[in-house]
Amino acid sequence: MNLLEDLHQRGLVNQMTDEEGLQKHLENNQVTLYCGFDPTADSLHIGHLLPVLMLKRFQVAGHRPIALVGGGTGMIGDPSGRSSERQLNSADVVKGYSDRIKDQLAKILNFDDGENAAVARNNHDWLSQMTIIDFLRDTGKHFGVNYMLAKDSVESRIEQGISFTEFSYMILQSLDFQQLYQKENCTLQIGGSDQWGNITAGLELLRRSTAGEEEVEAYGLTVPLITKADGSKFGKTAGGAVWLDPEKTSPYEFYQFWINADDRDVIRYLKVFTFLDMDEIAALEKEVQERPEKRVAQRRLAEEMTKLVHDEKALQQAERISEALFSGDIKALSGEEIEQGFKDVPSFTSDSKDSQLLDLLVNAGISPSKRQAREDISNGAIYINGERNQDLKHTIQQEERIEDRFTIIRRGKKKYFLIRY
Repeated sequence: MNLLEDLHQRGLVNQMTDEEGLQKHLENNQVTLYCGFDPTADSLHIGHLLPVLMLKRFQVAGHRPIALVGGGTGMIGDPSGRSSERQLNSADVVKGYSDRIKDQLAKILNFDDGENAAVARNNHDWLSQMTIIDFLRDTGKHFGVNYMLAKDSVESRIEQGISFTEFSYMILQSLDFQQLYQKENCTLQIGGSDQWGNITAGLELLRRSTAGEEEVEAYGLTVPLITKADGSKFGKTAGGAVWLDPEKTSPYEFYQFWINADDRDVIRYLKVFTFLDMDEIAALEKEVQERPEKRVAQRRLAEEMTKLVHDEKALQQAERISEALFSGDIKALSGEEIEQGFKDVPSFTSDSKDSQLLDLLVNAGISPSKRQAREDISNGAIYINGERNQDLKHTIQQEERIEDRFTIIRRGKKKYFLIRY
């Protein structure tokens, strides 16, 4: 199966310019392609994963990807998919975001030596060197206002209002394609479905700016917008976005996002996000249909994605935390794993090295009163690091603390509390 056939089978193609021409182009050449990522935050989130992984799919097939960080366009703001103007960030902030995003992309794409090694570029390098007169004379003249007004990213904003700054965004992105086409022989731009207007504008600039000089062979391709079966936005949880940065979303939280995938979504996620072959995905689909309670497909999805975005060690940690929480064997976890697994549970900092359990339950807000605390202990509702404790006079000793930093107290079946020292 060739690359485009595989992309179609996985449901990864939303729109494409000249599929027949692109098919021949891919068959006859090592194609250089690019995708842009504007630094609007200090990390990418899983909503960015689909185009990043598309770059990787092309690289695995032997082509050469360019990961373009929008250090220049990120200072302007893309109106695509937005109903209001973005808040503009300072140059220092955008540069900091750009550097961090470049590092994240390097974890997924292969930037090592090789004829199709990925490269990173930053459009601030050329956009910042352009004068306003150069911009208007050499580029602006190729864009009719009516042509720009017809683009979805602009048309959808006309009633709410759009500044000239954001109105000009598509021209700047078009300049990226022109620059990479001329300097790097880049002939394919990919992006999310909301980027179709910007991508086709780039192709139009290539044709108009080289009219009568050369025949342009260049293409555009977009990936579909991923939504959940229940209609909610993909990549969001109760706590907000699921980030690729392990400091913002821990590997355990990342793992849990995928393992909690709805049965109606998991096979589609396996197709578009993983590199598993279609036969294995078909077998996993059968598991979902026949034994959904086993969640075999979800575990496979969580394994693949955690390993891909983080690494094998992070995956093993996430699995250990999940197993410890399921079995109650809290003492098997390290301090780092405790930090990950209990990041969002109520916590209390004890200033005493040896704490009376009864007093601690009240002081930490685990039980509302001493009377209730006594009842909880006597009834067997209190667990210390996974072990039930019914001793009303028990004092939590140093040896009961995990790495001398944490104690996990559970009240009932599911209410966890993190005690810090």
